[in-house]
Amino acid sequence: MVSVGHPLNPRSPRPNRIVLLTDFGEQDGYVGIMKGVIAQTAPNCPVIDLSHRIPPQDIGAGRFCLANAYRYFPQGSIFVAVVDPGVGSDRRSIAVEFAQGYFVGPDNGLISGILENSPARRAIHLTNRHYWRVPQPSFTFHGRDIFASVAAHLAQGVPLTDLGEAFPVEDLVTFPLQAVTVISGVYQGIIEGCIQYIDHFGNLISNISSDLLTNMCGSVSFKGRHIQINQRYDQVAKGEAIALGGSHGWLEIAINQGHAQQQFAAQVGDELTVYFDKL
Repeated sequence: MVSVGHPLNPRSPRPNRIVLLTDFGEQDGYVGIMKGVIAQTAPNCPVIDLSHRIPPQDIGAGRFCLANAYRYFPQGSIFVAVVDPGVGSDRRSIAVEFAQGYFVGPDNGLISGILENSPARRAIHLTNRHYWRVPQPSFTFHGRDIFASVAAHLAQGVPLTDLGEAFPVEDLVTFPLQAVTVISGVYQGIIEGCIQYIDHFGNLISNISSDLLTNMCGSVSFKGRHIQINQRYDQVAKGEAIALGGSHGWLEIAINQGHAQQQFAAQVGDELTVYFDKL
């Protein structure tokens, strides 16, 4: 028998709704097709759209959105995430149980952000074709032919272990954030990080946790500019840059009523440095 990394939990969350996240956009009908597949098997299961505007093939953006959102859904939610540049390859299709619910999708690191705070209990390689929409799926649309169908069966009460072969949770593919460097002296310190995500408003969300900013004052150096760390947008004038801890728990750079990505010509991966005085 294959070890799954964690003992079975008698209080496993009961599947109760499906949450969709994709990079499919909204004009081509791909999301609606997935919902149609779900409805054929689980017509009474609620389906919630988290986002379908993840930039194409951007695993890091999908990772961020899942990690930022999962805790706000009821226990037992099934997160179907399809940002899958490896579709049709030999990458695994998986279902994972974690404390809050389930993940169904490609094994490419999308779930990494969730698992940093809610470790996996069981991981299943989706090899049982009985629960796929068709035995021979498309090489380009596993969201329709595998993931939507499997999630619907899971929502209908099919046991996780019936969906395929268990494998150690330690073997799940990871998509780690770039490391943050903290250099701390007695009175002053430096934190070096980078931009991990850019949201709809153009806010530049870093990989530096807001927790690291507690009990300090200082500024952020980014693209040759120094930006004061504050707590609220209205602490700077309209059109001015501000650095603050966002609702997601990360330090972000924003423009009050403006678009930081455009003003800084920024992109994911750009480096920033926090200089702070200890209080």
